[in-house]
Parts: sequence; C-alpha cells; structure tokens
Amino acid sequence: MRLSNLADYAVITMCQAALHCGNGRVSAAELAAETGLPVPTVQKLVSKLTGAGLLRSVRGAHGGLQLGRPAAAITVADIVEAIEGRIALTACVDHTPCDFEAACNMKPHWPIINNALRGALAGITLAQLRGPVVLARNEDAPAPTPIIEETLS
Repeated sequence: MRLSNLADYAVITMCQAALHCGNGRVSAAELAAETGLPVPTVQKLVSKLTGAGLLRSVRGAHGGLQLGRPAAAITVADIVEAIEGRIALTACVDHTPCDFEAACNMKPHWPIINNALRGALAGITLAQLRGPVVLARNEDAPAPTPIIEETLS
C-alpha cells in the first residue's frame, strides 16, 4: 500500500502549518515556499483540508490559514481521509460488488485489517509529527524503527 502524492503532500503541508501555531496565520503561498511544493498543489490541498475542517481560512488584512483544531487533535488518518476519502485497503471494505464475493473467505477479515491500519494512522497526531523522531530498537525488527516523541508546544 502506498499513499498518493497528494496525501503525502497534505501531511507535509499540515506539519508546516502546525509550525505556525500561535504565531498568527500563514498563506498558501507561504506554505508552498516553506515546503517547496508548487503553489497550485498547496492551494488544492488547502481547499480540501479546509473543507474537512483541518484548516481554517480567515479573511481580511490579518487573514490567512490556521489549524482548524489543536495539532494534538488532528491525526494522520484525518489528513489522509481529507484527501483520499475513507481509508479502505480493498473494495469489499467499501461494500463494492466483487465477482468472487460468494466464495471469498477473506471478506470478514478485511475490515479488521482495515481498522488496524486506520487505527495506526489515527494514533499519530500532528503534534507528534512536529516533535523530534527518536530511533528505538524493536526486538522483532532487523533495523531501528522510528518512534515519534510527543512534544508539548
């Protein structure tokens, strides 16, 4: 499974927007300049993220963008779903008809797998992504895996 480029860029954009928390508002053009993403791409993302309530747009002389809720209350799952729609690994999770549905012994298991993936993404907040990444040794993994430490800001 791989996220689309837009979902990846949305996480990057939201992380950058979170860095501006408490420092006023930021424009889409500023977010584009700070992330290195093209302005039209950031504008498209901002539109979707605002529609999902993850960003809030304020008009006027001191207007701009700000997080729609605290960084600790926005998860990677929220961001991905704002761009991609509901997280679903297979079509049967979305109840899309399948030619093999009658004989499929996996169908009852896919929602469990899907919920585990969504739960993992929902367990990572924007506040955590702003903090440092600390590598920790997982005994079952052959190499160090990143552990994200939450920082309070």
